[in-house]
Amino acid sequence: MRAMVIYDSVFGNTEKVAKIIGETLGTSDEVTVLRVTNVNPKQLTDLDLLIVGSPTRAFKATPAINAFLAKIPSGALNDIHVAAFDTRMSIKDVKSSILTFFAKIFGFAAEPIAAKLRKKQGLQIVPPEGFIVIGSEGPLREGEQERATRWADQIKKLYDNSH
Repeated sequence: MRAMVIYDSVFGNTEKVAKIIGETLGTSDEVTVLRVTNVNPKQLTDLDLLIVGSPTRAFKATPAINAFLAKIPSGALNDIHVAAFDTRMSIKDVKSSILTFFAKIFGFAAEPIAAKLRKKQGLQIVPPEGFIVIGSEGPLREGEQERATRWADQIKKLYDNSH
């Protein structure tokens, strides 16, 4: 399997999750983990699996992730399995009715990332996932690193079972 995990990170939490996912999926010969600013869409050729992650900033992915997704040529992800994740604050932890209201309307970064990957003909292998940070700068909530490992294990098993 040739896989790539592409991420953007503001405070290091999304980067940490991306690296956990990459390590869980396979060796560095099989899996490349790159910050979005270091990726050229041409690197997406010959991939079997593409995972994209972003912190949720103002209820969406970072501008760098959105720009990268927009540059992917139409159909470029044909037959490539895709998945999306984000890091986000827990609505329950914030206890703000205004934030809860806006989150219900606008959501988080992972869902729109997944939709854009599908629009480029990517085959979504698992539902989008959100990993919880404590406060706006983190760190990751206790247990989230283990959850990232389980999520990546699930992706790997589903991919292996499809081939």
